[in-house]
Parts: sequence; C-alpha cells; structure tokens
Amino acid sequence: QVQLVESGGGLVQAGRSQRLSCEFRGAIFSLYTMGWYRQAPGKQRELVAQITSGGSINYANSVKGRFTISIVNFKNTVDLQMNSLKPEDTGRYYCRALWAQKDYWGLGTQVTVSS
Repeated sequence: QVQLVESGGGLVQAGRSQRLSCEFRGAIFSLYTMGWYRQAPGKQRELVAQITSGGSINYANSVKGRFTISIVNFKNTVDLQMNSLKPEDTGRYYCRALWAQKDYWGLGTQVTVSS
C-alpha cells in the first residue's frame, strides 16, 4: 500500500519562499507520475505541478516561473520549491501518485501566504 507524507507547509510572507516535500512509501517510486495539487477554501482542487516517470514536467500557468517540482530518487521524495509566493497561493497542498490504475493521495499540508 502506497503512503504519501507531505511536509514543509506553514505560514509565510508574500514574496518569500517555501519548500514542500512528499515522501513516497510502499512501492516502486520510479514507476509513478508524481504531482502536487492545491485546494483553496471554497475552490476545487487544482494541479500545481506534475512530473512523469519519464521526467516530463508541467505546471499550472499561475505558478510557471515561480515553482519548481523535482524528484529526489535516493530519498523517494518529490519536492516543490515555491518562490515569490503570493496570497493567492494559499491553500492545502496535496501530493498525488499515479501509475496504471493506481491513484494515491497524501493528507496534505497547509500553506498560508500573508500579504
């Protein structure tokens, strides 16, 4: 059974940086497409960034140039480096792992950006 454990959230001022990390446990990490999603209060969950097992990356338009997703294979983690944070980046950030018919989510970590 795959487990995803997010860390790194918290309260941060606008313009500053924050790094999120998602630890993947319980299966072969390199098979999976890994993604970061977020959900703001009253809004739908949305894709922030995704990296496939082949290394292809895509970002939401709203975070392009500010956020960077990366894989640390020897640690089985996927990180999200968030720079130049804005109040509209506030939300609960979730890690997702996808492979074949398998779809797993973490419990999320809260990021709050103050103006």
